[in-house]
Amino acid sequence: MSQAAVVSSQPVTACVLLIGNEILSGRTQDVNLAYIARTLNERGIQVREARTIPDLEDVIVETVNAVRKQFDYVFTTGGIGPTHDDITAECIARAFGVPLVMHPDIEARIRGYAKQRGLAPEVIQTSLRMARVPQGADLIDTEIGAPGFRIDNVYVMAGIPAVMQSMISLLAPKLSGALPVRSRSIGAFLGESLVADPLRAIQDRHPQLDVGSYPFSESGRYGTTLVIRGTDEQQLDAVLGEIHAMLEGLGAELIQRD
Repeated sequence: MSQAAVVSSQPVTACVLLIGNEILSGRTQDVNLAYIARTLNERGIQVREARTIPDLEDVIVETVNAVRKQFDYVFTTGGIGPTHDDITAECIARAFGVPLVMHPDIEARIRGYAKQRGLAPEVIQTSLRMARVPQGADLIDTEIGAPGFRIDNVYVMAGIPAVMQSMISLLAPKLSGALPVRSRSIGAFLGESLVADPLRAIQDRHPQLDVGSYPFSESGRYGTTLVIRGTDEQQLDAVLGEIHAMLEGLGAELIQRD
């Protein structure tokens, strides 16, 4: 996909791959997905799918090759550090059938940092693992740590939240998207089953929007939050008005959510 930041008339989709045994084991709690999804939505890129996969070469290669054909963008986090189990770069190279090479810009950054810090030769050699990228890849810059890289529509980023956030924040303005998805919501102390049929009727009248209901418990009372999502602000406001009227007609006690 072109790097020019243009607005598409069609939905632009993304898949996020969270790579790491530490996430699957529960030792590390992922905070990257929410940040990525929010950032991409502001560019009009909808995260349609997210998968958490282990540090296994075959799994990473097969998953990347599957999702890069299904989505406009694929973003990965994790596995590009200096240790032996950081294998994402090798896997991406294998997925695209290209060799893994040392990128001169990253190598220069690492050697410059090592010289400033007076790092031992063996530490430098280990750190240089982070300079390996698939041949032909472009760099994803960062204000913290070593860069990530992009090859075709696959964007490979760090798993450390601060580094990943720097990468996606610098990258996002360069990405092409559509109109961002916005939402409206309203809560009511009313059982979800009581709004199911009228809510379905509203959804049927407005197929271009996504209308959903989500039960909650608040101060010992049960209720339902109704959420409308779409790209047209006027339509969202109009449908919010319909839902507000529907809830009042049912005698519900309303809670303002927006």
